[in-house]
Amino acid sequence: MSGHSKWATIKHKKSREDAKRGKLFGKLSRAIMVAARNGSNPDINTALANAIAKAKSYSMPADSIERAIKKGAGELGADAYEELTYEGFGPARVAIMVDIMTDNRNRTAADIRHIFTKYGGSLGSAGSVAWMFDRKGIIAINKTHPIGEEELLALAIEAGAEDMMSEDDQWQITTDPAEFSFVKNVIEKHGVSIAHSEIALIPKSPVKLDKDEAAKVLRLVDALEDNDDVQDVYSNFDIPADVLEELTST
Repeated sequence: MSGHSKWATIKHKKSREDAKRGKLFGKLSRAIMVAARNGSNPDINTALANAIAKAKSYSMPADSIERAIKKGAGELGADAYEELTYEGFGPARVAIMVDIMTDNRNRTAADIRHIFTKYGGSLGSAGSVAWMFDRKGIIAINKTHPIGEEELLALAIEAGAEDMMSEDDQWQITTDPAEFSFVKNVIEKHGVSIAHSEIALIPKSPVKLDKDEAAKVLRLVDALEDNDDVQDVYSNFDIPADVLEELTST
């Protein structure tokens, strides 16, 4: 199993714990607000539909989602957030992409630079690592669902998905971002519950790490994700599954 794919699963589970503390909901609200600037109807605003789908996958309350939509559409007062992406390198020269939503660009730039430096990384210029990733839609289905593997694969491919793979207790379907919403809707209309869905950056060529390197990289990633202005962190590391389990269980 790919250490990077397993990290994505662990990261999602950790995010669900963060949601219980309310911190994740603040980040999800920002994403919805920014997307809603271009229209409050998710049927015609794909970015908003994707932001709502991600929020729902973390069990964000419906009234919180609706409030974020209204704020973004200008119906309620809201702070002015802008979207930024930082690119850089971590320990062992792994590539790191950091998606930001901030109301203070200067503060965020200083904070992110400090985190990279403190944990053995360095910021890069625009485009320095973006070429190492592909943007894909990810749809996760729990294996506890009664639908069989072959039936689910056939359904996904017929709807326009690119591939499906096994990751621990889930099936993970990948799509082109343009087909993400359509594939997701087809799967749901067939009565299949979706555990998690989002558009994410997938590394083209993961970098294998040993235990010491992995520990350093995960410390940097954790510090970045803990920043309030950080929406998502993507990296191209590949950590052996047993090492990853050991490092994330301590």
